Amino acid sequence: MTGPLHDWLDGGPEPDRATRRAAVKESLAELVRRAPGHSVEVRVPPFGAVQCIDGPRHTRGTPPNVVETDPRTWLALALGRTSWGDAVADGSLRVSGSRAAEVAALLPVHGPRSDPAPRT
Repeated sequence: MTGPLHDWLDGGPEPDRATRRAAVKESLAELVRRAPGHSVEVRVPPFGAVQCIDGPRHTRGTPPNVVETDPRTWLALALGRTSWGDAVADGSLRVSGSRAAEVAALLPVHGPRSDPAPRT
């Protein structure tokens, strides 16, 4: 599969904002489809934030379990183009809370892994 997003992840020109926004929103929606819930918040500013993974719902203040990154890193993770460990190591992915790393097991959400994560 090729296209402007893949080209960008390979060092090519940045796609337009609408393309980046749509890709982030679609991949976050797929993450929620695979792991519905409210125990981890995944933030990809400025395009979206979702809550996922079954567990206690967080309603006020800063959530205890947060995954946050930029759109390029998120899309690289979502497409299986970079690893969770590499993104954490280089500082482009920030993870806090005891359950946030559970998101890693759900990636990629597009590409080689197309089956939903098993529900426990």
